[in-house]
Amino acid sequence: MENVRTILLNRSAYADNDLEANALREYLKDHNTFVVNLMSSPGAGKTTTLIKLINLLKKDFKIGVMEADIDSDVDAINVAKSTGVTSIQLHTNGMCHLDAGMTKSGLDGINFNDFDLIFLENVGNLVCPAEFDTGASMDMMILSVPEGDDKPIKYPLVFEKSKLVLINKIDALPYFDFNIEKCISNIKYRNKDATIIPISAKTGENIDLVAKYFKEIVSSWRNN
Repeated sequence: MENVRTILLNRSAYADNDLEANALREYLKDHNTFVVNLMSSPGAGKTTTLIKLINLLKKDFKIGVMEADIDSDVDAINVAKSTGVTSIQLHTNGMCHLDAGMTKSGLDGINFNDFDLIFLENVGNLVCPAEFDTGASMDMMILSVPEGDDKPIKYPLVFEKSKLVLINKIDALPYFDFNIEKCISNIKYRNKDATIIPISAKTGENIDLVAKYFKEIVSSWRNN
């Protein structure tokens, strides 16, 4: 009988990225820069929501935006024109997510020390972006009404990781089979501590509540 040994490899495939992400998060904290990793499906309204939100927050914070996409700079240009804040585009060269190394490269490119609040708009995808820690100070995500109220059950990780969940396009509720109470219950099933705010980026409904949330969360973060 051959002498065969079995070796268990318990090291996570994401271990190196996790170490880099934790180091980046501490570095950002030391430099008093709060970075928000924003995730959603394509078309959920990330950019439109950001524009409305930034225009409410830019009096209170020095804001920068990093837009991640496989290609094009459409979103970065749109944000810069619509808000007046500094916005840069990050091309992932086909990758469906950002990791800590990519985030650090983007922060170096935007000169992060010039800002105290930076929004990182991740690649549109409910799976890959949630699997990689970007080193951000917090994660948030947007779910839109046309996507359906079952998405927290079908794509659990992004909801489990997100401290803030926005349910966007509530102006379209009369036109879709979407039960908002059921959706909130599904989100809470995945993440009982998540803050959930229904919004309409199109009409601006409840964006003021999101702005209030960020004023409070950044202030609390700075004092801890």
